[in-house]
Amino acid sequence: MAVNDGLTIGALAKRTGLAVSAIRYYEAQGLIDPWRNSGGQRRFERADIRRLSFVMVAQQFGFTLPQIKAELDLLPGGRTPTKADWARISAGFRAALDQRIDTLTRLRDNLDGCIGCGCLSLENCALYNPADQAAKNGPGPRYLMGDRPRTSD
Repeated sequence: MAVNDGLTIGALAKRTGLAVSAIRYYEAQGLIDPWRNSGGQRRFERADIRRLSFVMVAQQFGFTLPQIKAELDLLPGGRTPTKADWARISAGFRAALDQRIDTLTRLRDNLDGCIGCGCLSLENCALYNPADQAAKNGPGPRYLMGDRPRTSD
């Protein structure tokens, strides 16, 4: 098969590791846009391998299909995206990933200590969250959510 003949859905599935049904689902969601050859069979651009790979990785990091689609919609139609195109859409994902990394790091480092949830069951809660001061900032594990324990004035 020549490069400009496009990829069959089977070839795309083999290269990405996705089931054909998943590729059809992503097509229906507007994440990829195949074309039809003269025989009416759908064909995919090689760039669709990267698009689908991006979808798979972004989903693993908790991004929703609408969020992913919004970013993919920023890529040019009618031509293969360039490195600059991918860099542009990755900027928004980078900020979100940095925030998640920060949250996961706090979780890893503080899960065995006071997290500002209000349970006051650990000895160090009396030091970090006396009388559940963290509740003033709202519900949930405040210190894992980014709040910092108040220091005595």
